Amino acid sequence: MIYHIEGKLVEKTPTYAVIDVAGVGYIMQISLNTFTKIGDSEKCKLYTEQMYVRDDMPRFFGFSDVAERNLFRQLVSVSGVGGTSALLMLSSLSASEIQNAIITGNVALIKSVKGIGEKTAQRIIVDLKDKMGKGEIASDFFISTNNTLKEEALSALVMLGFNKLTADKALDKIIRTEGTGQTIEQLIKSALKNL
Repeated sequence: MIYHIEGKLVEKTPTYAVIDVAGVGYIMQISLNTFTKIGDSEKCKLYTEQMYVRDDMPRFFGFSDVAERNLFRQLVSVSGVGGTSALLMLSSLSASEIQNAIITGNVALIKSVKGIGEKTAQRIIVDLKDKMGKGEIASDFFISTNNTLKEEALSALVMLGFNKLTADKALDKIIRTEGTGQTIEQLIKSALKNL
């Protein structure tokens, strides 16, 4: 599993970006949101998600921040929503619009995305509303602002032998309750108390 890719931006279109890392060009499918955030910078870092359409054909999706990737993961966890549909949603609506539509049960807004029918829109709301309401996804938008600190702390906890998902949730909880003004050492120590 590749967590992120950082390298020279070789090519960029509204649907994909090519990033050169040590002479290898990686094609990453991206949303319009990520396309805008990348801008025209020469260097680029994208957080990745890998999906298999078939066993022998992986597809890589790239996101400008962890929050967008987390929302993508939540969307593809819904039955009937694939990577292309989730990326189309993230291109048609902002992450906060999707989040608010799910929380408020706005079927019409979700259904306005090309390829998303009424039944799929309803399923997205039913499957994700409780998670959004509890702040599991909402918090990611705030947590991602201090993302490097969290990434380093998570990496350290995984190396110490803790389950990645459990450690990730513990770090999210600490950042939500105590804020982002901690050093990496303080963040790891706080997480160890909660694991």
